[in-house]
Amino acid sequence: MFGKKKKRKRTIGIWIGAAAFLAVAAVMLCLRIRNVTVEGNKKYPAEQIEGMLFDNGWDRNSLVFYLQDRFRPHKQIPFVEDYEISFKDPFSVEVIIYEKSVVGYVSYMSSYMYFDKDGIIVESSSSRLEGIPWVTGLTFGQIVLNQPLPVEDEQIFGQIMNLTQDLAVNAISADQIRYDSYKNATLTIGDLEVYLGDHKEMNGKISELHDILPELAGMAGTLYLDTYDEVSSGKWYSFIKR
Repeated sequence: MFGKKKKRKRTIGIWIGAAAFLAVAAVMLCLRIRNVTVEGNKKYPAEQIEGMLFDNGWDRNSLVFYLQDRFRPHKQIPFVEDYEISFKDPFSVEVIIYEKSVVGYVSYMSSYMYFDKDGIIVESSSSRLEGIPWVTGLTFGQIVLNQPLPVEDEQIFGQIMNLTQDLAVNAISADQIRYDSYKNATLTIGDLEVYLGDHKEMNGKISELHDILPELAGMAGTLYLDTYDEVSSGKWYSFIKR
């Protein structure tokens, strides 16, 4: 008789435990992420990042999203190195984006191949990214992702890296960097062409360009900076309207 009572209590305990577990699971499955804050994003608007991370109904479940973040590889997002997820409460998360460092791109086999400040190809895309210059006039071999841009002329390779970094440091957004057969560089910035000439004193040329650009806002024409002279106190550049 005593054994039957003990067995009955154990059975009741199991059912109570199972019911409690199911109740907790039901509550957890009903929790939905409603508020998403995105930080560190420059190449994508926050709404687009949110859409990439929560691309199906289950992703919005707090428990499912937490487990995915802990035990699954993060989703691959173009131009994003990685991201971190921080839960503020069961209904709110913060997403911290770590973007890839991209300074320019070249056209290759119907794709745009983006490279970083060290000349490493970090991304392949069928679309152009705003604010990143398109480098043309180069001769290169087979391009492989995560490998250096295979420019035949190593000297021009160094010049490209210096120029793209100078533009980034001076917050100048060029649409295109074009090299001619003599290794002279020309920038396209909207309706403005900027002829830089060879690589000599390039840092100074770009620094001066940063100061001149506000005066040329909304104008179309060609700015010649190839005659830049660091020691000259007079006007050494010319601008021809188009």
